[in-house]
Amino acid sequence: MASCSMSSTRKSVSRWTDRQNKLFEDALAVYDKDTPDRWHNVARAVGGNKSAEEVKRYYDLLVEDVKRIESGRVPLPIYKPSGGNGMVYEEHSLCTAKVYYVLYNLQVEALEALR
Repeated sequence: MASCSMSSTRKSVSRWTDRQNKLFEDALAVYDKDTPDRWHNVARAVGGNKSAEEVKRYYDLLVEDVKRIESGRVPLPIYKPSGGNGMVYEEHSLCTAKVYYVLYNLQVEALEALR
């Protein structure tokens, strides 16, 4: 599976592997906005020599992307027939889907915390 990279449009963010994305999502669930040293903790959980600043920048870009998606400025994923037994999607579509997935999980967790 391809990794999601915002570096094609935002040079300040390096490539993140699928594993790092999953670790990032898990860490955000553990270290909420009220956690002291949140970004240092998230960076440590993600590994791969990601700094607290890079992890925070990645989070901010995801939030920015969600705002663009919700405002209708980002098209829905484009799926093309693969000619085989499945569908092939373009990498930007994968990134958009990951943004939706991460933010959906964050919203669910926030709602559960309010209960």
